[in-house]
Amino acid sequence: MRILVLGSTGYLGAHVAERLRALPGARVLVGGRSPAADADVDLARVRPEQLAKALASAAPDTVVNCAGATGGDAVTLAEVNARGPAVLCAALREASPAARLVHLGSAAEYGPGTPDIPVTESAATRPVGPYGATKLAGTVAVTSSGLDAVVLRVGNPVGPGAPPTGLPGRIAALLRQAGPDPAAVLRLGDLSAHRDFVDVRDVARAVVLAATAPGPLPPVLNIGGGRAVPVRDLVTSLAGQAGFRGRIEEGAASPAGSARSAQVSWQCSDISAAEEALGWRPAHSLDDALAALWEGGTTP
Repeated sequence: MRILVLGSTGYLGAHVAERLRALPGARVLVGGRSPAADADVDLARVRPEQLAKALASAAPDTVVNCAGATGGDAVTLAEVNARGPAVLCAALREASPAARLVHLGSAAEYGPGTPDIPVTESAATRPVGPYGATKLAGTVAVTSSGLDAVVLRVGNPVGPGAPPTGLPGRIAALLRQAGPDPAAVLRLGDLSAHRDFVDVRDVARAVVLAATAPGPLPPVLNIGGGRAVPVRDLVTSLAGQAGFRGRIEEGAASPAGSARSAQVSWQCSDISAAEEALGWRPAHSLDDALAALWEGGTTP
């Protein structure tokens, strides 16, 4: 089985590629801008006909698209998250129409949730900012492509190697800087929002199951922890893992801040469809994920 992974150098992509390489009989190819990549692919820039030639050469049975931008201006987000999947689908239709496409979407596509009501895949999508909107555009490109494709809508990933561009990795970095000093103070933003955290290793396992499942899959599947956790609890738990002895001050202006939390105060995904379609449920608790994050360090 030939599997082409796009975005394998990113946080999710690295875990996905590692898990796929453990599959018996799988040959994992990577596509990207690195000289070491098996296929030269830049989804933000490549023309469909150029990508079709690269795909024809790679001849994948499955393509896993982990490429995505979580930060940057609206143009950057649109190029990677919206244009990229659209170009990929156009190229796949030409070069490898029978290949399965597994695309990583985001729970941010749903927008604000209703407290105590997990969102199903049929829920309305009301993203509140460029990130969620561009990820939704990518999902629409995939689900309307006519390909054998599935979008995995991932919650808030956490676990080993979490980068400081995301909340868990950023908090871990601040705790490392603070050390055991009892006089240390962490000044954070609003921590009242609820998020659906999922271990990155569970995300990778879901991708493997989606890549190898027989027959067609539902167009969208939620991949999350299945429960809404106060961000405050995550910070407290991670501080406990770190042996932090200082003080946490909430509500100050901070890069760990609250702009998005003010817009999306509650988020939780119903993950029952993934269990039915893939036999998948999270294997790791949030405590497992935070312990692995703290023990494994953060990605620069």
